[in-house]
Amino acid sequence: MTEHIHPEVGPLKAETKAFNFFYGSNHALKDINLPVGDRKVTALIGPSGCGKSTLLRSFNRMHDLYPGNRYEGGIMLYPDNVNMISKGVDPIEVRMRVSMVFQKPNPFPKSIFENVAYGLRVRGEKTKSLIEDKVEAALRGAALWNEVKDRLNDLAFNLSGGQQQRLCIARALASDPEIILFDEPTSALDPIATASIEELVAELKEKVTILIVTHNMQQAARISDYTAFMYLGELIEFSPTDTLFVKPRQKQTEDYITGRFG
Repeated sequence: MTEHIHPEVGPLKAETKAFNFFYGSNHALKDINLPVGDRKVTALIGPSGCGKSTLLRSFNRMHDLYPGNRYEGGIMLYPDNVNMISKGVDPIEVRMRVSMVFQKPNPFPKSIFENVAYGLRVRGEKTKSLIEDKVEAALRGAALWNEVKDRLNDLAFNLSGGQQQRLCIARALASDPEIILFDEPTSALDPIATASIEELVAELKEKVTILIVTHNMQQAARISDYTAFMYLGELIEFSPTDTLFVKPRQKQTEDYITGRFG
């Protein structure tokens, strides 16, 4: 398994190659070529409806859940060289390797423990001690263990919004994913909870590759290594985050980040 190196990004964990996506006859994403650096944070920014979330959800085949959607091109996962959108690849397997955290915390109506154990049980894991160890490791990974270790049997809905979102991150971590997708993970949270999620993202990238959609450009500037600016279903510009915000190459990017857009 050879390492894939991108001149600007270094070792890659994934990339889209001439990727197109259609909602029925609507050509929503057009010829997207996006490198995703291994254990880096890549942010997707752009105005509402530009295709950020559509692209993000393609990485774990969320669109398979609705009829009439189709993919063209490739979303490659390295180092195995698997095209995750090819017909022969099981979307359930993709979702084990590529976890997703949504905009609003969406804990299951179960205990804190069972929320995190869910993916392991789906996978057929039965060993009690192993499940317990994995749940603890995931809650520690999501910086939530110390707050919940004495109440693991409580309903997840009893947690605060910020804690619920960290629980969803723990649930995503429990299946040992290679990539975590964050779809505006802090838009429903207050500033303090937002700061704790941002700190968490910075810690998580030691172990896992992160792709994040955010409406908040300051957030993209704070937490991402690379940023992609999208507009009308196209990838307009991709650069290291510092470069993109300070010296964008495209006028559309500059107009968007300076607020002259719309």
